[in-house]
Amino acid sequence: MSRPRARDIGLDIGTLPSGPLDAITDVDGIKVGSVTLIEGADVRTGVTVLVPDDGREPLFAGAHRLNGNGELTGLEWIREAGCLTTPIGLTNTHSVGVVRDALVAAEAAVRDADAMFWSLPVVGETWDGVLNDINGFHVKAEHVHEALRRAASGPVEQGGVGGGTGMICHGFKGGLGSASRTAGDWTVGVLVQANHGRRDRLTVAGRPVGARIGTDVVPLPWDPEAAGSIIVLCATDAPLLPHQCERLAQRCALGIGRTGGAGETSSGDLILAFSTARQGVPPLEIAPAGAAATIPVTMVVDAHLDPLFYAAIEATEAAIVNALLAAETMTGRNGVTAHALGADRLMAALRA
Repeated sequence: MSRPRARDIGLDIGTLPSGPLDAITDVDGIKVGSVTLIEGADVRTGVTVLVPDDGREPLFAGAHRLNGNGELTGLEWIREAGCLTTPIGLTNTHSVGVVRDALVAAEAAVRDADAMFWSLPVVGETWDGVLNDINGFHVKAEHVHEALRRAASGPVEQGGVGGGTGMICHGFKGGLGSASRTAGDWTVGVLVQANHGRRDRLTVAGRPVGARIGTDVVPLPWDPEAAGSIIVLCATDAPLLPHQCERLAQRCALGIGRTGGAGETSSGDLILAFSTARQGVPPLEIAPAGAAATIPVTMVVDAHLDPLFYAAIEATEAAIVNALLAAETMTGRNGVTAHALGADRLMAALRA
């Protein structure tokens, strides 16, 4: 049984309408799949993949770093070329390598064996070592391949699933969260892996709910300032150029801030935004003989970007709240329990 999202309990995050699914999959062409690993007392981890396009056409993209104590592989090539060319993986800190290699292998498997081929996949991480035996390296290549097979449009699994299985957010059980907002004819969708923030800073709809809840829910046995991270993936069907995608990614950081995140020095807060608008960009490889030297592209006029900025802010804020609402209380490694925020407790704090 799925747990409610913010809009299901009458909680309005921002002023813009959400898409039909209130998820990143409201942006056409986006598919998401997860594999969750819960075994014994100590394994609480997994992997999530986002497939941005069934074809191999590069998509204009841009990135932003709120704080850099984290990893999102492939960003240097995205910054250089301005394009996203691979699926995106999300997992725990110590499983980035195996997820990256598995994504390369998956793409190589569908390529001509004799063709020139290289890949720099995008894989993001947050640290799940409080609830998970992170040094047991439980995420394997077969889990990545299974997540790719499961990738689908439609509702997105949220909470303590996939890459978000062992994550903690603002002192409560966290994980994956997704939301979308529409801006005129365009849609902005966000997927977060939320593992950041202090409890006493948690803010929802502008109200300090974390401070109001305080220690009524048993706090975790470690200093919440000593750990954290959030990965934000932001997709839009608006035709944006790479520098505009970077500007959109920057606004997602404001959504993190609206929920109380501050990019603390120990936190890895990395954001990737991309446009699914097909621009006819050829593969970023050696051009075949006779290929066109120029192509026409379309862009949103800068004067019309503000509604997209607002949509990115609100969708990021809502995705973080949805991650908290979807997560269930979890006991993991060494008997540590991360308690769910829960819709009833949140609404009580908002009314207080």
